[in-house]
Amino acid sequence: MHNVGATFRTADAFLIQKIILCGITPQPPHREIHKAALGATESVDWDYESDINTVITDLKSQGFEVVGIEQTTNSEMITDFSIDKSKKYAVILGNEVEGISDEALPHIDSFIEIPQLGTKHSLNVSVCGGIVMWEFAKALK
Repeated sequence: MHNVGATFRTADAFLIQKIILCGITPQPPHREIHKAALGATESVDWDYESDINTVITDLKSQGFEVVGIEQTTNSEMITDFSIDKSKKYAVILGNEVEGISDEALPHIDSFIEIPQLGTKHSLNVSVCGGIVMWEFAKALK
């Protein structure tokens, strides 16, 4: 619940257009989400869709490039990823434990990952989201 609320709060800070929650992701209104979000569930537009592939199809039909944040064999480091100001981007953050589902991976346009120097090679999903939002905000300003 904290991760969802923290992601809303960070999305508010960077004026993210919309959050689409999928699958088993908890949804507002919920006391724990509200506590971490500090009201950002009211300032950031959001929706829920049970199926991630439906979301990806809809986003692509609206002209978004869909970028997955995932460690894959063809992912690019976020520091090397070229963000084109003329494009619209939708970022997919995976499940805290499982990452992005295997059935969604083939439908995603590109993958980026965050360089990590420690031994865990894993970041909390809300921390990951914050880093990615910051990188996109810097590039698109």
